[in-house]
Amino acid sequence: MKEQLLKIQEAAKLALENAHTAAELEDARVRFLGKKGELTAVLRGMGKLSAEERPVIGQIANEVRGQIENMIETKKAAVFMEERQAKLKEETIDVTMAGRKPQMGKRHPLTTVLDEIKDIFLGMGFSIAEGPEVELDYYNFEALNIPKDHPARDTQDSFYITDNVILRSQTSSVQVRVMEQQKPPIRVIAPGRVYRSDAVDATHSPVFHQIEGLVVDKGITMADLKGTLDTFLKTLYGPEAKMRLRPHHFPFTEPSAEVDVSCFVCGGKGCRVCKGEGFIEILGAGMVHPKVLERCGIDSSVYSGFAFGMGLERVVMRRMNIDDLRLFYDNDLRFLKQF
Repeated sequence: MKEQLLKIQEAAKLALENAHTAAELEDARVRFLGKKGELTAVLRGMGKLSAEERPVIGQIANEVRGQIENMIETKKAAVFMEERQAKLKEETIDVTMAGRKPQMGKRHPLTTVLDEIKDIFLGMGFSIAEGPEVELDYYNFEALNIPKDHPARDTQDSFYITDNVILRSQTSSVQVRVMEQQKPPIRVIAPGRVYRSDAVDATHSPVFHQIEGLVVDKGITMADLKGTLDTFLKTLYGPEAKMRLRPHHFPFTEPSAEVDVSCFVCGGKGCRVCKGEGFIEILGAGMVHPKVLERCGIDSSVYSGFAFGMGLERVVMRRMNIDDLRLFYDNDLRFLKQF
């Protein structure tokens, strides 16, 4: 039995010398020290030994087990270092290789055109105003000369939170806040999100963007409004763009007008896009109603002003020849990469 134990020790030493991975090392441990291992099998026969032989063989068996365990631990450290070095060699980075060019994002078409519009009006001396998207009914309707029984105040068209709180349906509410807080002269634009109870389709969305403009000063006339909008449209669409004003009605302006721009597809000759008219409606405008000025504490006998408002999505669709508003919000990279 003593010879068997010494042979097991030599066999374990040879097996561990040939083990080069953690898996091979574990196989060697199980082979010699496991419950069904070679050393365990020998020790099971100690019951057949005499009382004098048993302690001697037991001591040798313990020494052999200790030697094998020490060899396993020593080899384990060596195998760990070998595997680590091999892994580091595989992961070596060649710093002379060309790097991967990161993909750069682009501005959304709505943001691109909005920035252009801001630059145009900033160049004309306007400043940018902001206001809350959750608005009081007073600023969204009443202060803009929209009476209680006006269809625009119907709950089926607007998102009411309470009887007096609403998700703003137009950025005109920002104009009222500006006139309350600032004395004339006033020259601002108010871009921002607005909310209306519309079903989603190619030309409608419950969430979209508006850009409102306001000028209040002494001696402001309709000619100033026309000159401002003409400059804006020619800068945005090109010097060949033509503007047309049509009489209209808005509760907060008097007189009021719908503003059209010559079709960017046919140049005013008439086509499918402009439905044969040669012009496309682009925004609404007019002279600020005296009642709106008075509600904001501005003397309408001294000051006058004009206001205009446009839907950003509509401007972008016609600027970039896009026929479906939903494309702006689908986050489809195939669409967005075109810009």
